[in-house]
Amino acid sequence: RSKRKTLLGVLIIVVLVLCIGLFMKNKTNTLNTTSINKESIIEELDDNLIGAYIQQGEEYVKADTIPTSGYEFNEEESYCKIGDAIQEDMTLFYDMDTQTLTVSPIAKEGTKCYLYFDEKASAGDTILASDNAPTGQTTDWTGGTTYYYTGNPNNWVQFGGFYWRIIRINGDGSIRMIYQGTSANATGTGTQIGTSQFNSSYNNNMYVGFKYTSGEVHGTGTNSTILGASSSSSLNTWYSTNLADDAEYIDGNAGFCGDRTPSTSSSSSNGSGGTGTTQTYYGAYIRLISNNNPSLQCDSRDVYTTTDSSSGNKSLTYPIGLLTADEYVLAGSGNSYLGVGTDYWTMSPIRFHSSHGARVFRVDLSGDSSNIRVNNASGVRPVINLRANVALSGSGTTSDPFKVAGT
Repeated sequence: RSKRKTLLGVLIIVVLVLCIGLFMKNKTNTLNTTSINKESIIEELDDNLIGAYIQQGEEYVKADTIPTSGYEFNEEESYCKIGDAIQEDMTLFYDMDTQTLTVSPIAKEGTKCYLYFDEKASAGDTILASDNAPTGQTTDWTGGTTYYYTGNPNNWVQFGGFYWRIIRINGDGSIRMIYQGTSANATGTGTQIGTSQFNSSYNNNMYVGFKYTSGEVHGTGTNSTILGASSSSSLNTWYSTNLADDAEYIDGNAGFCGDRTPSTSSSSSNGSGGTGTTQTYYGAYIRLISNNNPSLQCDSRDVYTTTDSSSGNKSLTYPIGLLTADEYVLAGSGNSYLGVGTDYWTMSPIRFHSSHGARVFRVDLSGDSSNIRVNNASGVRPVINLRANVALSGSGTTSDPFKVAGT
């Protein structure tokens, strides 16, 4: 009996050893690189160190730290070595968001891993290097330089099954564009997804808002009719139906300006008004009508961004908006590509008057800008922003529009 117990004990130990060995062979080792990616990269890496190599042009150069932005991990180029032997059975994956490296199977002592990072594609660089680059330049609410199109340029994009015109390269590098229709030769009502009221009510300042809250100048508690109504021509419904599958290419952080800077003066901004039935002139009125001075700056409280954004008012469900009156004027108004032979809304509040109600800028049939009461119906032309790091092909012409790689 004693011998049987001893034999049984030995068998159990053997089985445990085999199980542990099998587990260790297949185990994935996840290393948090925040504690190791600060090591200097030297010609021959010390045991268990990680080397980072970043793309510069057509070559890779050693970096002192693993990059946190502007690059993407190149899994095919990256590898691990033990001594002088490359470990063909070892796979690597580096998560840029969490700064975590996954090595599988588990690394042995003496392993040295070499991580390669490629420069991210920049849509803005592609556009600026093309023969059809934008000609206007200023700064915008992101704090960066924005490059905008004027006149009737070759600024065409084919994306999500639709044609678009690029308004500008935003200051953060994202690409703002306006819906043009289902074909490159669309004009008139073919350039809009339908018609809508901006808001169904007009007897209060709050109804100039793309989103609004009673008693607040910059409130975002309620969606406007044009944004959130359940009709097919409301922006949220249209986005959900037509662009949700391509959401990975669309930026939610650049935002859309619905500037509600209030003033009780029509000639200069004094910060007063903007609630109830107080007669109020908004920022675009002061800039465009009183002073003929368009600007792409915007109060951050009126920069409409999605709920997961790092800036703006973070109030949108989907990253979709409208043209601003300032963008329209900078492009050349009705003499530009934005004059399409139909009337459509911008998202720029103009004024409130107790006799005339809440009013927002729109583009008229003739291409002139005007302001109408928000409960009138007018055309809806969605505006979206492509992410800065999408890869573009094409030249921007109607026969060879810019296209997003992967779509």
